[in-house]
Amino acid sequence: MGAVRGLFHRRYEQTIAVKEIQFSVEEGELVGFLGPNGAGKTTTLKMLSGLLHPSAGSASVLGYCPWERADGYRRQFALLLGQKNQLWWDLPARESLELNARIYGIPDDRFRRTVDELTDLLVVRDKLDVMVRELSLGERMKLELIAALLHEPKVLFLDEPTIGLDVVSQKTVREFLKQHNQTKRTTILLTSHYMADIQALCRRVIIIDHGAIFFDGRLEEIVDRFADSKLLTIQSPQASTAPEGLLAAYGEVVERGDAFVKLKVRRDKVIPACKALLEALDVTDMDIQETPIEDVIRQLFQANP
Repeated sequence: MGAVRGLFHRRYEQTIAVKEIQFSVEEGELVGFLGPNGAGKTTTLKMLSGLLHPSAGSASVLGYCPWERADGYRRQFALLLGQKNQLWWDLPARESLELNARIYGIPDDRFRRTVDELTDLLVVRDKLDVMVRELSLGERMKLELIAALLHEPKVLFLDEPTIGLDVVSQKTVREFLKQHNQTKRTTILLTSHYMADIQALCRRVIIIDHGAIFFDGRLEEIVDRFADSKLLTIQSPQASTAPEGLLAAYGEVVERGDAFVKLKVRRDKVIPACKALLEALDVTDMDIQETPIEDVIRQLFQANP
């Protein structure tokens, strides 16, 4: 009987997931944490929640070093990962919540009061006695959120809380988070690929890419700083026959119909474009809009592959 050895040779490659990031979040803030896939968002949340120990650097949340995993810290924060379960799959949702309450030592009266309040707000009270595996994704995510909030954490890390949800469930979760942040003053760091979440909830955003921060500021500042164009829409019966050269001289045709044309125009050319098109065409209406924030952020990510 022979033996074969050495057919495979493992090669290891070091990847730096997060590097030289520095930011602070005030008590009660709800901050959007954005970036393309692989940017380091989830890694950062896992470090701040103590699941990962960084190879260098320091962090302080509520006065604690997260990766020291002190009991005092673990009782004051919650982490909700959109693709992970904390509810037990083969138990009714109510029993999963009861187990969580036992883990955190939550008194029965406070547990009942909190569950009643949160299930009413998220419209899932009638799902408490349903097996978790039988819940829809939207119902399960709402109950996962309730499980994360049972112990009334002061800090909440949310990683894609609305991913995969239908439009109605997304809206319900967004409205709930906004109300919870305002009434409980819970500090929230939120990652999401849905700009509707960010625009509805966050006044401030931090954008991370390749493990480093390249923007930290108010949401509307993204357009002011990074959008080099505006959208100019002209309503005219001549829109479909307007010379290509006339339109191309001022911008890129984004959309065109029988009675309208939408142009992407550089900011410094908007006024000249308006004057020229008003003179050249029978214009019935004109509209100028900023480039949607979602498009600006997408362009930023594409420019930093």
